[in-house]
Amino acid sequence: MEDANLHSPHRRLIELRIEHADLDNLIDRSAAEPPLDELTLRRLKKRRLLLRDLIAHLEAELDPPEPA
Repeated sequence: MEDANLHSPHRRLIELRIEHADLDNLIDRSAAEPPLDELTLRRLKKRRLLLRDLIAHLEAELDPPEPA
């Protein structure tokens, strides 16, 4: 039972949100402090967008929209 909680969609959602927040902080700090190379910054931003999409997808699965 405990193993099921480790792999639950709710736990995965929390992990994705934490990773997204960490990337937000890293990107913000990198913009304020010189210099992170442009390629690294683009990769971080791309990963952040991917995480946002994964979070949105998982949220939709866990709480589907009400039918009209």
